[in-house]
Amino acid sequence: ILQMIAKGKNASELFPAVVKNVASKNIEIKKLVYVYLVRYAEEQQDLALLSISTFQRALKDPNQLIRASALRVLSSIRVPIIVPIMMLAIKEASADLSPYVRKNAAHAIQKLYSLDPEQKEMLIEIIEKLLKDKSTLVAGSVVMAFEEVCPDRIDLIHKNYRKLCNLLVDVEEWGQVVIIHMLTRYARTQFVSPWKEDDGLEDNEKDFYDSDEEQKEKSDKRKKAYTMDPDHRLLIRNTKPLLQSRNAAVVMAVAQLYWHIAPKSEVGIISKPLVRLLRSNREVQYIVLQNIATMSIQRKGMFEPYLKSFYVRSTDPTMIKILKLEILTNLANEANISTLLREFQTYVKSQDKQFAAATIQTIGRCATNISEVTDTCLNGLVCLLSNRDEIVVAESVVVIKKLLQMQPIQHGEIIKHMAKLLDSITVPVARASILWLIGENCERVPIIAPDVLRKMAKSFTSEDDLVKLQILNLGAKLYLTNSRQTKLLTQYILNLGKYDQNYDIRDRTRFIRQLIVPNEKSGALSKYAKKIFLAQKPAPLLESPFKDRDHFQLGTLSHTLNTKATGYLELSNWPEVAPDPSVRNVEVIELAKEWTPAGKAKKEKPDKKFYSESEEEEDSSESSSDSESESGSESGEQDEEGDSSEDSSEDSSEHQSESGSESEAENKRAGQKSSRTKGKRDSEDVDKENENSKTSDSSDAESSSIEGSSSGSESESVSESESESRKVTKEKGKKPKQDGNPLTKDVSLLDLDDFNPVSTPVALPVPALSPSLIADLEGLNLSASSSVISVSTPVFVPMTTHVLLHRMSGKGLAAHYSFPRQPCIFGDKMVSVQITLNNTTDRKIENIHIGEKKLPMGMQMHVFNPIGSLEPGGSITVSMGIDFCDSTQTASFQLCTKDDCFSVNIQPPVGELLLPVAMSEKDFKKEQGLQLKLCTVGH
Repeated sequence: ILQMIAKGKNASELFPAVVKNVASKNIEIKKLVYVYLVRYAEEQQDLALLSISTFQRALKDPNQLIRASALRVLSSIRVPIIVPIMMLAIKEASADLSPYVRKNAAHAIQKLYSLDPEQKEMLIEIIEKLLKDKSTLVAGSVVMAFEEVCPDRIDLIHKNYRKLCNLLVDVEEWGQVVIIHMLTRYARTQFVSPWKEDDGLEDNEKDFYDSDEEQKEKSDKRKKAYTMDPDHRLLIRNTKPLLQSRNAAVVMAVAQLYWHIAPKSEVGIISKPLVRLLRSNREVQYIVLQNIATMSIQRKGMFEPYLKSFYVRSTDPTMIKILKLEILTNLANEANISTLLREFQTYVKSQDKQFAAATIQTIGRCATNISEVTDTCLNGLVCLLSNRDEIVVAESVVVIKKLLQMQPIQHGEIIKHMAKLLDSITVPVARASILWLIGENCERVPIIAPDVLRKMAKSFTSEDDLVKLQILNLGAKLYLTNSRQTKLLTQYILNLGKYDQNYDIRDRTRFIRQLIVPNEKSGALSKYAKKIFLAQKPAPLLESPFKDRDHFQLGTLSHTLNTKATGYLELSNWPEVAPDPSVRNVEVIELAKEWTPAGKAKKEKPDKKFYSESEEEEDSSESSSDSESESGSESGEQDEEGDSSEDSSEDSSEHQSESGSESEAENKRAGQKSSRTKGKRDSEDVDKENENSKTSDSSDAESSSIEGSSSGSESESVSESESESRKVTKEKGKKPKQDGNPLTKDVSLLDLDDFNPVSTPVALPVPALSPSLIADLEGLNLSASSSVISVSTPVFVPMTTHVLLHRMSGKGLAAHYSFPRQPCIFGDKMVSVQITLNNTTDRKIENIHIGEKKLPMGMQMHVFNPIGSLEPGGSITVSMGIDFCDSTQTASFQLCTKDDCFSVNIQPPVGELLLPVAMSEKDFKKEQGLQLKLCTVGH
């Protein structure tokens, strides 16, 4: 029977026979009967009521599945007479020992509320009780009940806010979606806006490229102006891991949360997960693309790195193609427009006519938004007028009409060309657009306009209503400007219009006749007929259809439909002053002890065992200041890798990231990669020192001093794995340590003095091991054993070049850059970059030099000397050095000539930041084994 229901067949006639089995002793049969009853209880209410006593008995069944199923069936019988019984059953179930039964009680609350809204107060009491539940199984369901019954009772959430944030990762997926949407609304009522500090920011993240001094000033101002509430930070941090969820709805929910409540400098992190969702099925793609289209209007910079992900595939359905076009239009700028226009040329040839027409509209929008390509687009659209496909030609005519309206320059040739098309084009909108253009510009084409009117008079009766109206308008304009040639022709058209079947056309005819043909009855308006008809028309505004959707919460049905749907809960505006945060402190302290610091305690244990008492005293004085100063300069990397419960340390690092260097998600991830690579190399070095500690006791002290001073700058995961390896080496070296205590102290003090100047950079990101630092570390080696690591020349140098400035963007100046992998002559921390400049014009380019530099904090650049002149067709290669601070952040600067400046940027692949190391096979295997151990300990 259930198989029949699953296939969509109606099994309601079997209801009486199935209900009898509800009293069966067999648990499996009972469960199946309950599944059937849930489906048909609402349709067969009378018969279901006969077995209500059986359901009530089942609510006391020892099996939790039977209790839950009985409650589900009872709440599915929608008869007002059993409301008291349902209420009693829900109350008992909400106190049940089984979380599964409590979950079903939360589901039943919504059903009872829809049946009898008068029970709201009693149901709120049960919701308040269930909100305190610690089970992850219940959390999602009770928040759903809260959203249905009393979404305005924010006070019920205060005491459970932190618990919900901490439980979020473990709740089932659909529960996560509901909780995230509810917490988004909660955050908008309880915290002040984190966007105040970003008011000066442009969409393209200009703040990211400011000079160091400007950056410091801005960050100081922001610190004074705004401090994020720790609970606000807790929500943002705890939802971040869910961006990797396999459920598209969860990722979308987190994305909308970041969009609506996170600081603007952190929102970029959602772009990559959203682009990942575009690999899902078409329904998911449609929703995600709609949300990206809305986001890309306000913040182009977020999705520019993923431009190619929005290129249209031939297998995409039309709705997806049009949304991708919308996003490509939003992301179009001077730098990428040439690429996009080449892409659009292909789309115009598509067999999907609706998509081809949308592409032509897109080209028109790009032409209006980017003035540099307006003429190019206009010429391209004129070429399309000779296309065989009528729809393409018609759409081109409509777009050209809009573009010509925006540029009231002399475009007589285009208008003449379009006038000729009237003989072949049959699409009414296109014909009407041509007639309107000729009418507006009738004084510029005085010979063609009357002839067009003559042809239109012949075919007036067979034209579409839209075209007839424009013929009347054209006749009126020509009557006013060239009455000698067109007076009789216009009167003939007005007579035809007077007896037309369409009342709009008859009405327009009477109106025009009274206005332009003077007689004794015509009023005062006829004096101003010329001003009325030939007034300057405002240019049409080509806007994105998604521009007005941002007032709806992203990811909701209302946003998708662009109209307020039933049940939509609006996001409130940020409060000017934050409500009292202490309302969330009640009971939450106990919950926080229970949920969060478990991880923290575990994390601190290795640190306590890590040093002996004497070493702890020494190292605390030396390394505490270093670690404090350096931890502040790190951007959000610790936040991604660290434990989610460490509020204070992660808050400070997140605040720095808001003012600082990593606003784009890609840069963050790349930065992590390089820091891990760096950590790996540092740990190799430390392992080398530890290896020596077996033979000499003094070098053990050195390694501890090295480790103490450098620990502040490493990410938490790396320091954990290092601490494990250090424990192992200390156990091995215990015996020598007992024999040689005095020597240890002497060497340790000496080494701390020598080593500190090298290893304590303040406020700058720690660079990769430079050759000079490696030499110093090797000098510290007291044993006679050979060095494991030695920097060597690169074995392979790729010939790949990257485009720095395209010849189209550079007005004939083309620039390419490559990484020669040679030591940089300008500094040992700098990466050597070779730039090849080509003059593709037929004139000399003078004074090529580097203009304004927009580098992230700590990054340095040594520029090439200005080039006096570059002959036509000439080429020159210059070198420059860039200190990327061991991150893949972009170095942005201006490449200038005598007349122009072009904004360009260089972003290094991670591999170009690493030094080549030579070692023997034996040493390699030893290092490999140590790294495997470290990985095992770390995991």
